[in-house]
Amino acid sequence: MGVLDGKVAIVTGSARGIGRATAELLSSQGASVLINDLDGDVAQRTASEIAGETTVFAGDLTKGDAPDRLVQAAIDAWGRIDIVVNNAGYTLDAPVHKMSDDWWQRMLDIHVTVPFRVVRAAAPHLREPAKAEREQGVEVFRKIVNVSSTSGTMGNAGQANYSAAKSAVVGLTKTLAKEWGQFKVNSNAVAFGFIDTRLTQSKDAANTMVIDGEEVQLGIPDQLRGMSQMLIPLGRAAKPEEAAGAIFFLCSPWSNYVHGQTLHVTGGLFGGMTG
Repeated sequence: MGVLDGKVAIVTGSARGIGRATAELLSSQGASVLINDLDGDVAQRTASEIAGETTVFAGDLTKGDAPDRLVQAAIDAWGRIDIVVNNAGYTLDAPVHKMSDDWWQRMLDIHVTVPFRVVRAAAPHLREPAKAEREQGVEVFRKIVNVSSTSGTMGNAGQANYSAAKSAVVGLTKTLAKEWGQFKVNSNAVAFGFIDTRLTQSKDAANTMVIDGEEVQLGIPDQLRGMSQMLIPLGRAAKPEEAAGAIFFLCSPWSNYVHGQTLHVTGGLFGGMTG
């Protein structure tokens, strides 16, 4: 028996890293999980390796009606949605004076516009059942968890685009909390610090991803990675599974009265990685 038995979850960007760890944890607690990634082959492999019930929607959520089709894929598979985790994203780092319009806009697209479009598409499936439940005097909580970052809550040098986008998603989260609380839809954000994923591993030729046919360099400089033990009171980066635990809490019944909050998961770090 799991605490999420019978629930249906959408987790974007869930073939790798924090997203995969989240999908695995939600599934282990009984949820049926939609796996999403740019790379369809990796998404299918992840889905096949998760023990629970899964379905896959592969594709770039910044393109066209992809968010609507993502939501519809979950409805087609299971007929309902209980949990939405907006996790998909990547980084394009440069100082402000060298930041291109394209790199600025791409961060807003994936980190703000995509979560907005996903929750808008999911709205009928989150709100309408709640109206009937309210008339029956029944409380059923559904969950939205948006992944933010300490870059969004505290700023980070070299990440004006990413920081602005991750800050904006906090505003989206708080607004959803005010609008949809009456429907018992908990809306919260998680602001992660240094999590050991592709985004924070070393910058090298192997650590890349392809977006719109362009190879994008991921990772951060080794000097910054090496500073982590000095900056983080717990002395290390978090594992993806530890990050997933925070998301799981906000998807669980234990968070039913946690609403409109941003949970910082940082190992005790209370400033940006570079000040």
